[in-house]
Amino acid sequence: MPPRAIWTGSIAFGLVSVPVRMYSAVEEHTLHFNYVHAPDGSRIGYEKICKAEDKPVPDDEIVKAFEYEKGEWVYMADEDFQAAAAENHRTIDIRAFVPFDDIDPIHFERTYYLGPEENGERVYALLARAMGDSGLAAVAKWVMRDRQNLGLLRIRDDVITLERMHFADEIRSTEGIAPGKVEVDKKELEMAAQLVEQYSGEFKAEEYRDTYRDALCEIIEAKRKGEEVRVEAAPEPEAPTDLMAALRASVEAARGGRPRRTPARNGNGSLESKSKDELYEQAKKADIPGRSEMSKEQLVEALRTA
Repeated sequence: MPPRAIWTGSIAFGLVSVPVRMYSAVEEHTLHFNYVHAPDGSRIGYEKICKAEDKPVPDDEIVKAFEYEKGEWVYMADEDFQAAAAENHRTIDIRAFVPFDDIDPIHFERTYYLGPEENGERVYALLARAMGDSGLAAVAKWVMRDRQNLGLLRIRDDVITLERMHFADEIRSTEGIAPGKVEVDKKELEMAAQLVEQYSGEFKAEEYRDTYRDALCEIIEAKRKGEEVRVEAAPEPEAPTDLMAALRASVEAARGGRPRRTPARNGNGSLESKSKDELYEQAKKADIPGRSEMSKEQLVEALRTA
């Protein structure tokens, strides 16, 4: 099924208006659990109760309110929110074009795709092409769901992408969190740099999985089949070790853990050429224990020896 738009409006670009539809760009694979009554498996329901009268309240008696002071409520109507949204109502208003690298990632909150409205493809393509050629991103503001939003428009695969951002006053200060002035030993720093070098490489998003979710899915399947789920004892915390010794051991372990580049054939071709998801599915079919916690290299080794 085609994606469903969650908002419609337009991008204001000078005197140009680009009609767009907004779609969520991410699909979170979160497992949703419910509270149920164990003896009969029925869901647990919740009622809207007036705390003063201790009785259910009908929906038509429920209003949004702001607690101005303790016990003093200001009731709000839908028209009040519409009046506040007049500035950016149904408009993503571009304020400036900036280099994408100038934006600290801490500001990014959530990503959306903006697609063209019907009969708006030409002006949409014009803005996307102009932004793509410039290499710049656009800072913009808009109102959605009773709040004004700060955002950044950028181009991804010829699609205008909108990054919802935190406002500056929403970012907490780092004061009191950093360790302050700490003397760093030169040899320890050199060893730490070697460790960083050993782990350096290219970011490949497909190699990272939600292994906690994978493990939960395996447990759910096992319990559904009536199998016993054994909980492994958590390892005892090790005694504090010498930092230099720990760094040296880490570097040596990283060097020794480098995957072998020898070709390995397994029916459908080289294991190394497969993505981590493909390796995981293959490990799942082979019933390799601990697969959800393995890196791509570990999956290759486990499949090679299976």
